[in-house]
Amino acid sequence: MEEEDKIKKALLKKALGYSANEIIEEYTFNEDGELKLSKKKVTKKHYSPDIAAVKVLFDKYYKTYEEEVLSMSDEKLLQEKKFLEQLLREDNDGIE
Repeated sequence: MEEEDKIKKALLKKALGYSANEIIEEYTFNEDGELKLSKKKVTKKHYSPDIAAVKVLFDKYYKTYEEEVLSMSDEKLLQEKKFLEQLLREDNDGIE
């Protein structure tokens, strides 16, 4: 399940857009013939939201849940409602 969470997180990042540092380094040889860093350029690059990632994310993680809920019986929906209400109560108890 950990790998699926990493994939979901990466898809979400790509779907929303993100910024990252891009590093370009140039090396030259010094008098002894060894490589030496001569220039280093760090720029912040913005990656725009990707609609394909949005579609994959929705189809894989959200649409299936919606379809699952729509196919539930009334009895199963009531059980799910009680379960979620219980979770909310437990969560609110910890806030005080």
